[in-house]
Amino acid sequence: MVMDPSAGGVFAVLSTLVKWRLGGSQGNGNQRVSWIHIDDFCRALDFIIANDALDGAVNVCSPNPVTNRDFMRDLRRARGVSWGLPAMAWMLEIGAVFMRTETELLLKSRWVVPKRLLDAGFTFHHPTWREAAQALAAT
Repeated sequence: MVMDPSAGGVFAVLSTLVKWRLGGSQGNGNQRVSWIHIDDFCRALDFIIANDALDGAVNVCSPNPVTNRDFMRDLRRARGVSWGLPAMAWMLEIGAVFMRTETELLLKSRWVVPKRLLDAGFTFHHPTWREAAQALAAT
């Protein structure tokens, strides 16, 4: 997931849920979340285009995926919200209908790391979710 503070993006949607105190862990909370800050995403694309050795598939994500539980906790902290209602899978099914999305996006673990980017020398400005969430919330 590319985390961009612009309206309509996933960060804005999740921030709204947190504001309404619906930003607890989803499902069992143990599923991994791979994410990337929008600034690092754009920089990574420029890096890949400029680097001829990086052909083929390249994972463009933070080097530090986190559990859903930690992801939502850090987002709540960044938004100054102390508590969020955890959502069981059946609750997410209902919410997904209204949001026109799939629960798989929340419940399936995505444990991806950018090995090829790191090996090629790319450095992240926002490598950890806690710091990235703080930076995004400040915009």
